[in-house]
Amino acid sequence: MRRPGYYWILVFCFFPFSPSIADNTLELHRVADNIYAIVGELGNRTPENLGNNATFGFVVTGQGVVVIDPGGTYKGAQQLHQLIKGVTSKPIVTVINTGGQDHRWLGNGYFKGLDANIIASKNAVNDQKTRQQDIISRLGNRVGDAGLEGTDAIHAEQVFDNQLRFEIGGVIFEIIHAGHAHTPGDSFVWLPQHKIMFTGDIVYTQRMLSVGSQSSSKSWINAYRTMAAYKPEKIVPGHGQPTTLERANADTYDYLVFLRNTVSRFIDDGGDIADISRVDQSGFKYLLNYKTLAGRNAQQVYSELEWE
Repeated sequence: MRRPGYYWILVFCFFPFSPSIADNTLELHRVADNIYAIVGELGNRTPENLGNNATFGFVVTGQGVVVIDPGGTYKGAQQLHQLIKGVTSKPIVTVINTGGQDHRWLGNGYFKGLDANIIASKNAVNDQKTRQQDIISRLGNRVGDAGLEGTDAIHAEQVFDNQLRFEIGGVIFEIIHAGHAHTPGDSFVWLPQHKIMFTGDIVYTQRMLSVGSQSSSKSWINAYRTMAAYKPEKIVPGHGQPTTLERANADTYDYLVFLRNTVSRFIDDGGDIADISRVDQSGFKYLLNYKTLAGRNAQQVYSELEWE
């Protein structure tokens, strides 16, 4: 049996992104000098992935390491830190929470124990607190009691309304909350010196995004447009491997616009929510989780459009 903390080493060489270290659930990708993505599984939360079914990131600065999203559990945060320590021995000085989903903040406790400063938008913290009981309960059902062990609801002590700009160790960070997206407090993280964007759950690639009851598909499109206007040269999405803006457009923006337009026409033609499965989304069936999420997404957008 493989002991926790032991990682198989895999080396790949392809341009523009090279995953260099992986275990059975996580891959470490070097995006640029001192800038990395940690890519988790594209499926659901499991006891094996400890809630780390998402993409995370970190930046090694002259002062220390800035982590972008801390993982879904205390043990999940430890797992991320193991990969980080394989790159640098510098301390974790700051953790950014990009939203309200469990893997965007429930690993905070581990990094808080390392004296890291935790930052999030005010709306993200409000969302985390509002949905906290439900989030932890659902997470426990997925990862089990052992996977949830040590996990506490620790929230950011530094919050901002819409935008925060700061510099650590010679690297400039801009965090922008452009509106409600997958969750009410979603933000993206822009590195202007490198033209690299960490999007959090504003962007999904390779797998189908989820429009949930906590989402706003209309505002999500606007938040995406704000992010895309920066014209990033490289994108680290909230789910999926580091990619280009073109791929992000295809897998996230185009799908959201298509879904809202198609469901709107369905409603205008007198369609009932009971028949929402008739909405043809097959143009996006190449995305993982299409079969389980397409119908639910259409139902949720139908409900949103009725209220709009």
